[in-house]
Amino acid sequence: MVTERKSVQSPTIISKRTSITWFAVGFVVLVCLSLIFIDGWRSWAARKNQLREMEISTSNMARAIAQHADDTIKSADTALIGLTERIQADGIAPAALVRLHNLLVRRVAELPQLNGLFIYDENGRWLVNSQANTPINANNSDRDYFIYHRDHPDDKPYIGIPLRSRSTGAWILTVSRRINHRDGSFSGVALATINIDYFNKFYDSFNIGDAGSIVVVLNNGTMLTRRPLLADSIGKSMLNTTVFRDNASKHAYGTFTAKSAQDGVMRQNSFRHMEKYPLFTSVALSEDEMLADWRADTYLHSAGVAALIIVLGSIGFYLVGQIKKRADAEAEVVRTRDALQALNQTLERLSLQDGLTELANRRHFDMALDEEFNRALRTATSLALIMIDVDSFKQYNDLYGHAAGDDCLRKISQILKSSQNRSGDLAARYGGEELCVLLPGTDVNGATAIAEKIRIAIQNMAIDHAGNTTGVVTVSAGVEALIPLPYQDKPLTLIQAADKALYAAKAGGRNRVYNKFSLSE
Repeated sequence: MVTERKSVQSPTIISKRTSITWFAVGFVVLVCLSLIFIDGWRSWAARKNQLREMEISTSNMARAIAQHADDTIKSADTALIGLTERIQADGIAPAALVRLHNLLVRRVAELPQLNGLFIYDENGRWLVNSQANTPINANNSDRDYFIYHRDHPDDKPYIGIPLRSRSTGAWILTVSRRINHRDGSFSGVALATINIDYFNKFYDSFNIGDAGSIVVVLNNGTMLTRRPLLADSIGKSMLNTTVFRDNASKHAYGTFTAKSAQDGVMRQNSFRHMEKYPLFTSVALSEDEMLADWRADTYLHSAGVAALIIVLGSIGFYLVGQIKKRADAEAEVVRTRDALQALNQTLERLSLQDGLTELANRRHFDMALDEEFNRALRTATSLALIMIDVDSFKQYNDLYGHAAGDDCLRKISQILKSSQNRSGDLAARYGGEELCVLLPGTDVNGATAIAEKIRIAIQNMAIDHAGNTTGVVTVSAGVEALIPLPYQDKPLTLIQAADKALYAAKAGGRNRVYNKFSLSE
């Protein structure tokens, strides 16, 4: 009987144990699969977040690099506009060329990005330049910028292909404008050259990893420069590259991911065209480098899950540890996101502020001018601009040093800040020692009164200046105000008029304020 009970109970016991075993195995497998799924999902989400942050970073870098290039070229082009107007007004008599040479030397000294300024006649001969001596029988009629202006009557700036300077041997970017005779026929070319190394030094300040790259390219596909700079980078054609053929040639800006045909590296690329000049910039960062931290984190979690599957006995404790690690990882993601947002806000604020004077920078001024000009156009109200230049500032730097010059500009900027009495008023550093104040809803008389207060306040600070006729630091100011007319006036109209008044104030003896009524007297 006992033997029979055993034979009857054995299958039941074995069946129960088998069920419990399979239940336990199923439970463990389910738990392990659940953990693997959850960890895989977390890693994938972290990867998506990392790639999104990478996209934001490359886009911001492309925007900053494009703005830097735009500002650099705009400064050179602005200098050319003044030179062409002066040539067309004063002619090329020997005395006029001597005065023009001195002006070119000053302009190159004021703008560190400039390699040189040159004026050529209608046959390509060198008339005057910013160098100490003009080469004998030098002729640039074979250069592409000269040929372009000779054959095209438009007055737009021309950005030429990169070439080696005949005067210095360095790689340069050329910005040029056509000069006309009074009858509109071709009279010559005004040329500004920018040392390409100026761009490269700025790009060295960006962290793009070991496999990243930065390129600046003409819209015709010619590469101006690259970081890292290779032997064949400058002047290389990018017509058949993915960034140009499939993206930059079709869109104003964008971000895409592609594998390099040269080295097989997967990179995320952000590109952006400049608004006013035929160039675009591109920043490419390696996905492997950008995902290195994520990959290390993923390997760590995968190892933990593998250990968890092996050590089933410690599954409870391990799960608690994973929950804590998970919470810590999610908190780190939140902290990283918050830090990135704060950094982006700081970068946005710094991108609109001049580092030396803490006034609005040129970019901020241009944005505010466009906005206020459009508002004045819509509401038919007056918009005023004061252009201010520190008198004999180069002599001040020569006498007291650049550190004292910087301190002088900071003190003057404090006076300008105090002139911002309304929310729409904006004091900005226009460039070098040239400052400006934008005054919405203000007519020329009101703006002139404000400019006079600024001038007096600066003079009353009594900052010693032995190189100035007054013995103290003074400023000259040009004032203009207008009610914009549709399809007739542009923001540049206001700048040019105020700048003209400023030059008149300087010519009239400095330490004074001129407006359009002063010019008509």
